[in-house]
Amino acid sequence: MRKYFGTDGIRGRANGIITPELALKVGQAAGLVFQRGDHRHRVVIGKDTRLSGYMIETALVAGFTSVGMDVLLLGPVPTPAVAMLTRSMRADIGVMISASHNPFEDNGIKLFGPDGFKLNDEVEREIEALIDAELHKRLAASSDLGRAKRIESVHARYIEFAKRTLPRSVTLEGLRVVVDCANGAAYRVAPETLWELGADVISIGVEPDGFNINKAVGSTAPTALVEMVRERRADIGIALDGDADRVLIVDEKGHVVDGDQLMAVVARSWKEDERLTQPGIVATIMSNLGLERFLGGLGLGLARTAVGDRYVLEHMREHGYNLGGEQSGHIIMSDYTTTGDGLVAALQILSVVQRSGKPVSEVCHCFDPLPQILKNVRYRSGEPLRHDAVVTVIEQARGRLGQSGRLVIRPSGTEPVIRVMAEGDDRNLVAEVVDEVVEAVSKAAA
Repeated sequence: MRKYFGTDGIRGRANGIITPELALKVGQAAGLVFQRGDHRHRVVIGKDTRLSGYMIETALVAGFTSVGMDVLLLGPVPTPAVAMLTRSMRADIGVMISASHNPFEDNGIKLFGPDGFKLNDEVEREIEALIDAELHKRLAASSDLGRAKRIESVHARYIEFAKRTLPRSVTLEGLRVVVDCANGAAYRVAPETLWELGADVISIGVEPDGFNINKAVGSTAPTALVEMVRERRADIGIALDGDADRVLIVDEKGHVVDGDQLMAVVARSWKEDERLTQPGIVATIMSNLGLERFLGGLGLGLARTAVGDRYVLEHMREHGYNLGGEQSGHIIMSDYTTTGDGLVAALQILSVVQRSGKPVSEVCHCFDPLPQILKNVRYRSGEPLRHDAVVTVIEQARGRLGQSGRLVIRPSGTEPVIRVMAEGDDRNLVAEVVDEVVEAVSKAAA
């Protein structure tokens, strides 16, 4: 177990876990780890729209400059923009201040290496060790302190990058698109990108006030988007999360399309165009068994990883895949990006829709998902999954599902809950199995 880093950077309650003191130390530790070579070192820092972003940003600037790194401040931008600009601006490290889909009270610090990829476990452990070390002897001399400045052209650069992921012949003219930016980091860039590509754009979740990020909007709360798509008779709805690294789609009938279906759409399209670098895609243990069966019907495989887009990407890089993602809507297309990019993924879906001439409900319904039930059990401390009674119930549950289903139990990497997921052909059996495991875990966690 690591002390600070979870499955997606450092995350927690602002001024609870994520304090100015911690942010300062993270800046110092990460700055020292990435000071390699004798050039002038620099870091780019982006953030979403949470109130606490100001506090954390300022503390990070103090940390990085105190060890001699120059800081380029990007302001509110999507996480994938930070990854892209880390490479484009030849920075030594990139930082995104965000807690993704969490409520405004939370915040987090995501780190990217100079190649634009999220850090691996080994580098994160190296940073953790320095966070707890005495760093006052390693601070820069007064004459070597870093400088900080704000970059003004960020939004235009990212919009052009996103547009270039589509061929120039592709236009969105004739499409009425509702985009929900979750009052988050993409509130400016997503609507403008879609408009510049020719779409008739209707925007919601584009009035951030520091408190309303992900509040009743965005990919984790698509009800508002569903209602707007139906009300305005739109062709498609696009729901991003707070830092815009994930996306869900709503079809013209108001049905929500998750990441599994979106990966299926792109996989089928790229197979037809001979664009897949491997005969398959990468997803996590949470992706529906229906996706695996659909891909099998196309002659494609599904490689599964632990939950977390970083693990998907690590497997993609190690084994040469160029498409992967998560059911939650993190879609990674390594031909274009080094991390999940909700806007770029949405553009690929829109491109398929335009080429097909069919409604979104037909294009984005590739398979009927198997009944899948997920429940969370909150706990305060301890390791309830190690209790003998829980182990026994889990073994019995897996035996009952047999070869026709799957059971996945895992602690969350971002909050103190244990997630219990089961799927199979028999919905009643799946429900019984989940309830039995949840009851056992709840008793052990009490």
